[in-house]
Amino acid sequence: MKTEIRSGGDWHEAAKRYIEEGEVVAFHTETVYGLGANAFDDGAVLKIFSLKGRPADNPLIVHVHKSYDISRLIDGEPSYAAALRKAYLPGPLTMVYPSIGKVSKYVSCGLNTLAIRVPSSPCAQEFLREVNLPIAAPSANLSKHVSPVTAQHVYDDFAGKIPLIIDGGACQGGIESTVLDCTGDVPKILREGLVTREMIAKVAGSCELYRAKAGEKPKSPGMAYQHYSPRCRTAYFSSPEKARECYFEEQKQGGSPYLLCENALLPAFSGLKVYDLGKTGEEMARNLYALLRRAEREATLLVAVEPKEHGGVMAGVLNRLHRAFGVIV
Repeated sequence: MKTEIRSGGDWHEAAKRYIEEGEVVAFHTETVYGLGANAFDDGAVLKIFSLKGRPADNPLIVHVHKSYDISRLIDGEPSYAAALRKAYLPGPLTMVYPSIGKVSKYVSCGLNTLAIRVPSSPCAQEFLREVNLPIAAPSANLSKHVSPVTAQHVYDDFAGKIPLIIDGGACQGGIESTVLDCTGDVPKILREGLVTREMIAKVAGSCELYRAKAGEKPKSPGMAYQHYSPRCRTAYFSSPEKARECYFEEQKQGGSPYLLCENALLPAFSGLKVYDLGKTGEEMARNLYALLRRAEREATLLVAVEPKEHGGVMAGVLNRLHRAFGVIV
């Protein structure tokens, strides 16, 4: 199969045709690129799992355009959910509702809920209006690999496997959407992201952070598996001193180490090969996956130092760092 990357207006007809034929199409969102298929089509949804090598119990998110009537898919919503939709959608917030079972059973992996997202990316909105169908879409990367924030990242993982990548440029959000359970009296964050706990509580009155129990089936993408891992060796430290020691040990062994740290730590690593993660939570979210992908090409070992700030957007950044690098030393 030939994989085309198309931009501008040169993809509408092809995208609609491929989706209607049960194919999978990659498309830009404001967070990361998605790997999309018709959410009503069992075969198309299963193709997503097969292409990614995704575990069969890891549910998908359904994407719709901003005018789509979600009451066709869900069994009601609490008042706080309606208020959150008004405040933050379109945007990087996925909301989980009771499902009425209209989409493919494979989307929710046997759960009686449905995760819905309305992306703010103009490119995503164009695509979703063109097909006018709910589109099931995880991130457009091979399972456990670093999520893609450019069309080239998608091509690197799926060249020859999907027919079309809709290129909307680099994703400015950089990490996946916040996933919020809206099935109870109080909203609960299943996956942290760019819409923070504080932002949700400001509108909804309160917001809890969900803690999964041992052996429990995942309620959301990104909860139960190692994710976002670059194809080079990694190490993760709480202190710059330990990171430097690890860096020099790799260098002594003939390797090509790189450091990954927040901007404030750059002076501590003067003269070394360093990737600048950024100054703010928003910058670090935007830069993280691009730098992890870059490290695959340049580093034998990527040594990360955990940022000091933990609140707001940084909760989502730290979640991705922990899943990409594993245990902190």
